[in-house]
Amino acid sequence: MTLSSPSRDVSGLRDYAFDWALVDVETSGVIARRDRVLSVAVVTIGPDGEQTGEFSTLLNPGCDPGPVHVHGLTAERLLGAPTFEQVAGRIGALLQDRVLVAHNAQFDYDFLAHEFARARLYLPVSRRLCTLALNRQVDPPAPDMNLGTLAAHYGVEQTRAHDALDDTRVLAGILRATLREAARLDLPLPLVACPPRQDVQFAPQPPKTPCAYRNPGQAEADGPLVQGMKIAITGETATSRAELVARSVAAGLNVMSSVSRHTSALVTNEAGSASAKARRAAAEGVPVIDEHTFLRLLGDVRAGTPHRGAAEGAGASGGVASVSGAAASVSRVAAAVPGNAVAAPAPMAAPASTAVPAFTAVPSTQVAAVPAARQPIPATTTVRPLAGRRVLILGGTHPAAAAARTRVVELGGSAAINLSRTVTDAVLLPGGEADRRLRRMPELGLPVHDEHWLNAPGTPPRAASGAAPGAASPATDSSSPEREADRPPSPLVLPRGGVVDLAAPQRDAAPPWHITAAWEPQEAADIDVVAFVLDEDEQVTFDEDFVFYGVPENPAGTVRLLTDGPAEQTIAVDLASLPPASRRVAVAAAIDGEATFGDVGAVQVTAVPGTGAAPLARATLDAATTERTLLLAEFYRRGPVWRFRAVGQGYNDGLANLARGYGVDIAD
Repeated sequence: MTLSSPSRDVSGLRDYAFDWALVDVETSGVIARRDRVLSVAVVTIGPDGEQTGEFSTLLNPGCDPGPVHVHGLTAERLLGAPTFEQVAGRIGALLQDRVLVAHNAQFDYDFLAHEFARARLYLPVSRRLCTLALNRQVDPPAPDMNLGTLAAHYGVEQTRAHDALDDTRVLAGILRATLREAARLDLPLPLVACPPRQDVQFAPQPPKTPCAYRNPGQAEADGPLVQGMKIAITGETATSRAELVARSVAAGLNVMSSVSRHTSALVTNEAGSASAKARRAAAEGVPVIDEHTFLRLLGDVRAGTPHRGAAEGAGASGGVASVSGAAASVSRVAAAVPGNAVAAPAPMAAPASTAVPAFTAVPSTQVAAVPAARQPIPATTTVRPLAGRRVLILGGTHPAAAAARTRVVELGGSAAINLSRTVTDAVLLPGGEADRRLRRMPELGLPVHDEHWLNAPGTPPRAASGAAPGAASPATDSSSPEREADRPPSPLVLPRGGVVDLAAPQRDAAPPWHITAAWEPQEAADIDVVAFVLDEDEQVTFDEDFVFYGVPENPAGTVRLLTDGPAEQTIAVDLASLPPASRRVAVAAAIDGEATFGDVGAVQVTAVPGTGAAPLARATLDAATTERTLLLAEFYRRGPVWRFRAVGQGYNDGLANLARGYGVDIAD
């Protein structure tokens, strides 16, 4: 039996033995709060890998079935099928007390949660596992992470793509094979806790129309209102709140639900109110207007300045980057920092000489000696001995490990933060002997080097068993050895501040981009990834354009937070559908508690053009020692083109201060 075999026996994998409920849904669209489930399949598997149950059915959603060309489910086929409410009990019984498993699990989980909520039932799932996230950790040598590609890689037969039952059976084979690979690499499973979810959270909300005008700033005392002004309302009003909001929006004002330094005026009849909005207005010097005055000023709102529109042409829509030749050259990586950025400084200039400077591990007392960033060695230089290789640093103080990872990138390699199938080398710094991953190296055939190796890596060493670095070890499937030529192209390796342009295809064909942040599993720190959708004034257009765990999706559904595991979170951005007023999407991470990013270590950021696609670019970001908030990356417009930039700018303050700078007030 080979490791890539879809054999059902996983009884020897004790740390990976659970009762599983594998799920696949076909849907009328991609937004769970709006669209409906058309078919569902559930396959249950015991801890030994044996199938214990199976159920599938078409569903009558009572609406247009959406993209029939994808799922093949016409309204005629669905006519006469049961509603979800009629089968919810049977589905719930299969999910009860099992770990829900799906490929891109949050998608299936969210759709099931909405359907159960519409049926006035709880979704009986307390944990879920995403096989897409698990395979990102394993990182098998496959062209991408799509279900069909992984099925071919693991030798699992697929007969009818986008058929819920067949996809679920395929998923079962992929899960068994991936669990074996995870066991070989000693990877913790990225299980996600799923708290109870109920109706109020899933009430459909119509998209909020962004204000068409730029914020002109604070209102003057008894002066005119100007279109684009950000208005907040607090306390009791004689006019209904809904009418005040409607009249304000019709006049071109931007009604916000919180107060920040960017708020133009606060409307209240209680000047001495102790409300949170009033306290914030007093702290920020925001003018206060009573209702009577506000209604009078509404009768003569002055014309505002429209947001700068997106440039004409395909470049304005954003989309999948052209990656032709991207893996072989860094010529598309720019060090330029956009004029509207608040983030990282530009990288340091590359050395004038082509000689590679020596690497020295930096002791913890010399934090200031670690350079914040360096330009990668130019593509014309022949000194790139680690090109195409992925190096894992074990041990060392945080600054020493950060310096080592910077060195790896200087030498043309990619710095890994976790052990995966694409790791080709490991470097052992002082203290790394205690790392549990070290004992896996002989079995995987990976060479382990001391810290001096980074001064002169030389030619790629031969791995144990005579295989090339990163190739299959003796424990892998010997009947189908992995050749370097079969491995997928490596993503671009971006330094801190590195930029890559994104080519723009047709608007309707552009999949959402995914920025995935990953780090080593933490026991003493909870990390949250967030996103801000910003206009040309570096402000959110409205409060809901701050996306975080409490509000994981903005009203238009163009930016979403996906929780893929305890050490990995993703921001999905539909660049093609962002309004012209949206000029930048900033992605940050924040630590809840007293820990810092110096305790966490490196954060790996990957840009992927769609769910399961091959990554375009990757950056490994090391903050210094004391930061609690880290600006990770951003998409931003530069003329007609969208760009992706790895930022890596840390802040000692918490998330609240960063959010206030972008015009959002959050409770401390």
